[in-house]
Amino acid sequence: MKLVPLFDKVVLKQLIAEETTKSGIVLPGQAKEKPQQAEVIAVGPGGVVDGKEITMQVKAGDKVIYSKYSGTDIELDEEKYVIVKQSDILAVIE
Repeated sequence: MKLVPLFDKVVLKQLIAEETTKSGIVLPGQAKEKPQQAEVIAVGPGGVVDGKEITMQVKAGDKVIYSKYSGTDIELDEEKYVIVKQSDILAVIE
C-alpha cells in the first residue's frame, strides 16, 4: 500500500531515537523522546488551502525538523509514519 498525501500534507518517517545520552546513559523505552527529525516520504500537490495558494517547499528524500506535538501518527505495513501540514515543518537539514 502507498500513502499519497492531499493538499499541503507531508508524510514523514521518523529517524531512530537515540538509545543513549551524550554522556553515555542508556535510556529505557519510555524515557526516549519522540524524535523531531524525519525523512520526507511523500508530498502533497499543494494548491489552495483556506483561500491561500500553497506551494510545496519540501520534496521526497529531504531530512526535516518538525514541531514536537504536530501531525497524526499512523502505521502502515508495520512501518510508522507521521502526516503533518507543511507549515509544521520548521527546517530542512542540509
